[in-house]
Amino acid sequence: MMHDVTVASYNIHKGIGIDRRRDLARIAAVIAEMEADIVCLQEADARFGDRRGLLDLEAMRRDLGLRRVEVQGRPLSHGWHGNVMLVRDGVEIEDVQTIPLPGLEARGAVVADLSVRGAPLRAIGTHLALLGQARLRQSTVILDRIAAMSDRSTVLMGDMNEWRHGKWTLKRFLPHFPHSPTIASFPAPFPVLPLDRIMLSRGRISSFAAHVSPLSRRASDHLPVRAVLHLDEA
Repeated sequence: MMHDVTVASYNIHKGIGIDRRRDLARIAAVIAEMEADIVCLQEADARFGDRRGLLDLEAMRRDLGLRRVEVQGRPLSHGWHGNVMLVRDGVEIEDVQTIPLPGLEARGAVVADLSVRGAPLRAIGTHLALLGQARLRQSTVILDRIAAMSDRSTVLMGDMNEWRHGKWTLKRFLPHFPHSPTIASFPAPFPVLPLDRIMLSRGRISSFAAHVSPLSRRASDHLPVRAVLHLDEA
């Protein structure tokens, strides 16, 4: 039996849109438009100071039916180095881990083992470095962690900061994530660079697109990307 699971990745740029206004309600409205089961956000915590979370988590749970995957970290942060994973009510959270990533900048990944309508799925949300050599090292760290875990279908999502369609600094991911389409997602008003990716290890990506709407073109400097995954039931 096959299951369709809708996932999305969105660098929300701390809620600051192309009009330079911080509007987290506008970000929430874009997330609502996508109707995803799992959403991975980047830049969802303040960058400096206490790294305070920026989202209205109670409103998202009440209005969107999305709850945060909780991680251990700074007390006031919503995620891990700005990475926040949201899952729809009814998605079971079985296990959560975090991965610190090497590089000059503070980067990381959130890893959650989930069950979505009976389909087991490992979701990884991350935001890779600006420098190519750091991205290569970070991909190795993520793959090493996956290799040490139990085997299951895995979706890797996030702002990969690789602008070339050839995926050169993401090449180490490709043997494990053969389903890795690309589409331009940055800058939001007139996207030309494929910075935001959704990559699947096993199953099929039946659709993949940047989510374009009047709101998404203004709410952040990135467009979100959305995919429908076709997964085998365990």
